[in-house]
Amino acid sequence: MGDILVGTCSWTDPALMRSGWYPSGQRDTEGRLRYYAGRFPLVEADASYYALPRQEVSRTWADRTPAGFTFDVKAFSLLTGHPTRQAVMPKRLPADTRDDGVLDEVWARFAEGVEPLRTAGRLGSLLFQFPPWLRPGARAERILARTARRTAGWPVAVEFRHPDWWRAEQADHTCTTLARHGMTAVGVDMAQGLAASLPPLTPVTSPRLAVVRFHGRSTSWGRGSKEERFRHGYSESELAEWLPRVRALSEQAERVHLLFNNCCGDASVRAAEQMVHLLHADRPDT
Repeated sequence: MGDILVGTCSWTDPALMRSGWYPSGQRDTEGRLRYYAGRFPLVEADASYYALPRQEVSRTWADRTPAGFTFDVKAFSLLTGHPTRQAVMPKRLPADTRDDGVLDEVWARFAEGVEPLRTAGRLGSLLFQFPPWLRPGARAERILARTARRTAGWPVAVEFRHPDWWRAEQADHTCTTLARHGMTAVGVDMAQGLAASLPPLTPVTSPRLAVVRFHGRSTSWGRGSKEERFRHGYSESELAEWLPRVRALSEQAERVHLLFNNCCGDASVRAAEQMVHLLHADRPDT
């Protein structure tokens, strides 16, 4: 049975920092990461989506966390086809998601920035979260193939935001494609019944890793402010629904990452703490 690691999507979210979860005396940059890493074995770093990571920052993260702590790192926006501000691009490179030469250069710089985490044994995966307008088809297949070529040798997890990827008639092909590229399919928990809802599937496309991201169950998904889209406090029963699925994932993959993205106040860390408790209580030997 594979290891199950639980964490949150960011330890520096402004709402979390305002919530009071971090104790007095541990609210500076170093104190926050050390405090977080003392309570969870996993975190998703999302700053790398907004700006290319720097080696010195990655090295500092590795130095401030214990052996065995794991970072899942979100891919830079340009690499997943999202609009990117020119101000965060390396000098002279245009923020052009259609230019393969630019994307190759940006990937090289991204990989260089993340390398200290991999060297230190702290890197879990690189999360490529594709935009909601990327739907299945020939263009998407080319994008995935080019992404696989660029990231060869790196652990990659893919989250699709367009529901068509996981419709009944498409899901098997989606899994086959990701497996062929050696990529982990990301499962999600979110509100159901919306036009943009993705089903709570748990496909395993890599024997190395399975990932589930818990976005909360706000009905404002796909519209409204960030706080409105992710405002949700998980109940014990909502989390307990996932226990059989998580156990099944752990029987198919060497590691399972459960990441809470309901970043509103301290809701994500409280849900992660509750999930850890439920998993411990659900252990066969307890």
